[in-house]
Amino acid sequence: MIELRELVPGDADALLRIYSAEATKYLGRAPMDAAAARSYARTAEASAASTPRALYTLGLTVSDDLLGVVKLHLDRPVAAISYILRPNAWGMGHATEGVRKILVLAFGHLGLPEVHAKHHPENPASGRVLLKAGFTPTGVAGGFRTYAIQSASGLFVPHNREGRLTVGQEGGTGQL
Repeated sequence: MIELRELVPGDADALLRIYSAEATKYLGRAPMDAAAARSYARTAEASAASTPRALYTLGLTVSDDLLGVVKLHLDRPVAAISYILRPNAWGMGHATEGVRKILVLAFGHLGLPEVHAKHHPENPASGRVLLKAGFTPTGVAGGFRTYAIQSASGLFVPHNREGRLTVGQEGGTGQL
């Protein structure tokens, strides 16, 4: 089962595998080295403790194995999501499920009206993830294909299978 959870400093080795040269090819950033991975994990942990929270940087896990990172950016005029998986986790539906879970947080817990996303045109698999998660193409900006989804789509129920949202709630498990 796919879960989203807060990143911790102990995730640095997994982040190295996630932010590899192959995975970052279309992101406009370099792969991470060990120091960058440690810094990234510390920054994510500090961001989780900030109030108000401007960024959710959540680890995507399957059976406690950290396969990727899904982010919800609240520090923009319209909230946006981004995601990355390590290459050996591609093509299994994990990114789509991770995006769906972060949208539950965005629309359910946070009550956002709309979320945006984008992908590099040479990475059509990322576009398929967004379409499967319910996003609608909106055009091209800055060389990227852009997408949006509104909460009025009715696709998301803001609760987990036990009937409660747990990400970011006091006393919650920190997972979706």
